[in-house]
Formats: sequence, structure tokens, C-alpha cells
Amino acid sequence: MIQFTEKDGGLTFNVRVVPRASKSEIVGEHDGALKIRLASPPVNGAANAELIKILAKKFDVAKSEVEIISGQTSKQKQVRINGLDSKKLLNLVGG
Repeated sequence: MIQFTEKDGGLTFNVRVVPRASKSEIVGEHDGALKIRLASPPVNGAANAELIKILAKKFDVAKSEVEIISGQTSKQKQVRINGLDSKKLLNLVGG
């Protein structure tokens, strides 16, 4: 199950990214984090930009509402999405 914190109208959770995948997609849950494959390479912030784009589209929020709190240069990241409730996240991974 994905570990998350709901606070101040937003949701904070961990993301595990796999850069340079054949296509960008949300795979599911992995060790308490949301696992996401990204087609972009981890160069010049391309993978982070792709991550923000895919999360904003999937949860139907503006890209400005998605923030990478920690792990900018790591495969393990902590993400905060404003205006998202836990139901949407849990529905996505079947929780």
C-alpha cells in the first residue's frame, strides 16, 4: 500500500521512477511508493518534468499543483500534489 500524508488540502507521497523506459506510464505500487516509468532520460531535469506532467494529467490537476519535495536527482522522490485527496490515489492503485 502506498504511504501518504494528507495535509493542508494536498497529498504527499513517495514515487519510484524508472527513467529511459520504452513509454511513460504509472505501473502501480512498489515498496510503499507509486512506481512510474518515464520515457525521458534523467538529464537536465527532463525526467522530473515528465514526472510532473504525467502526475498532473493522471490526477487532473494543473502542473503547478505538482511539486517534487525531495529526491530531485534520485529515483526515489517525495511528491506533493495540491488539491488531491487520498481517494483518487488509492483508486489509481486499487487500494
